[in-house]
Amino acid sequence: MLKFFLFTVGILLIVTTLTSCGDRDPANGEGEVSPEFVFVIHGGAGVFNPDQLPEGREQEYLDAVNRALDIGSEILSGGGDALEAVEQAIIYLEDQPIFNAGRGAVFTSDGTNELDASIMDGRTRNSGAVGGVKNVKNPITAARKVMEESPHVFMVGPGAEQFAASVGCDIVDPSYFYTAERFEALQRRQQREMESETEDGDDAPTGTVGAVALDMNGNLAAGTSTGGMTNKRFGRIGDSPVIGAGTYADNAGVAVSCTGHGEFFIRYAVAHDLNSRYKYQNISLDSAASYIIHEKLAGIDASGGLIAVDRNGHYTMPFNTSGMIRGVVTSEYRKSAVYRD
Repeated sequence: MLKFFLFTVGILLIVTTLTSCGDRDPANGEGEVSPEFVFVIHGGAGVFNPDQLPEGREQEYLDAVNRALDIGSEILSGGGDALEAVEQAIIYLEDQPIFNAGRGAVFTSDGTNELDASIMDGRTRNSGAVGGVKNVKNPITAARKVMEESPHVFMVGPGAEQFAASVGCDIVDPSYFYTAERFEALQRRQQREMESETEDGDDAPTGTVGAVALDMNGNLAAGTSTGGMTNKRFGRIGDSPVIGAGTYADNAGVAVSCTGHGEFFIRYAVAHDLNSRYKYQNISLDSAASYIIHEKLAGIDASGGLIAVDRNGHYTMPFNTSGMIRGVVTSEYRKSAVYRD
């Protein structure tokens, strides 16, 4: 009997030890937080300060962020799906001309607007994306249609537009995307490049938008939408519609949406890198994201930021620029900001 008792105690100790090794320490931002839901959005990272923005713009950003948070939290608090919360909030942001997505997309060197978007379901890791579309009112919806109503992941240009129309997406005249503010930005950029005879960097807030969510069923989702870079050439597509670069979601890991200089985010597969570091290095979400943004990317002069949420409800919003439009809402907490705390 004594031997049986000692054997049983030993087994229990082994099981307890193994279980403890797999837990994440709450004191280090790694514990089992498990809020009912988490919803995080961004409206782009950029090198900007208050005196560079039009009067009242900072408040416009905050108002839009908070409305998008309302949309996401209403869906999630009612037991809705993470994917739906992500899509609906991004639709709202795409319709606001103050962001570089949908209605407020920046202009290409040819004076057109070319939009990109992607979305990913962490439950299945199914994903969809569109690139270089010129007449799709809400590219994030087209991306979801690619995921759910086609055998493909990524469609671009006229083919993506044709598909979007065939599955009922709202199609608009390209003039819908014209805003005087964005067109003037194109003219300034082209003038600077003529004077310097070099291609100028994009030092203004561009306003790419994105959202990540954890729903009450433990499912993760992520989405990103953008108009790209002002004065972009030759059909350029950045990281936002590239799964693993600008967007990623995995129920066993994290959901992430990125914003910044897309070429670097593609080269370094930032979204997937974050998911992998979190899953396989047994480090906190915040530690993994901070390393990527503040060391890995900053070390090569790559500007930008990201938002992410993990399977346990931890979230992070790091950026290495002077500001990133962002917000978070959970069942217990809410915050929105433009500049550093």
